Amino acid sequence: MKISQLCKMIEDSIHAGKYQLDDQQKHFMDSVQVINRSDSDEMKSNEITIEVRIQDLYTLSNYLPNIQHLPGVIEIDILDSFKMLCRRLGRMINDSGDHSKGTTTISTDKLHLSK
Repeated sequence: MKISQLCKMIEDSIHAGKYQLDDQQKHFMDSVQVINRSDSDEMKSNEITIEVRIQDLYTLSNYLPNIQHLPGVIEIDILDSFKMLCRRLGRMINDSGDHSKGTTTISTDKLHLSK
């Protein structure tokens, strides 16, 4: 399997809601992008770099090809990165002062999410 195929498969699975997500994460699931930033598309390349992006926030993760069960490790790492970015975006929205005390609301109008 190619790295870009794995990235696309995981991205599509997040978009389709195939992973268990909380309400906040469901607001962002359509806007997540999983991008292969490696120099090669081969799983056996010297270094694998994958970007998980929601709008202007992103994480970059690097992997070595000799990791056992590499596709599964990448999948779990992408999900963790997605959830981390969702929490960060949620805090950014809360810090903007556009929320009621004690509740969390997410305005997709302010986030300019692509559909």
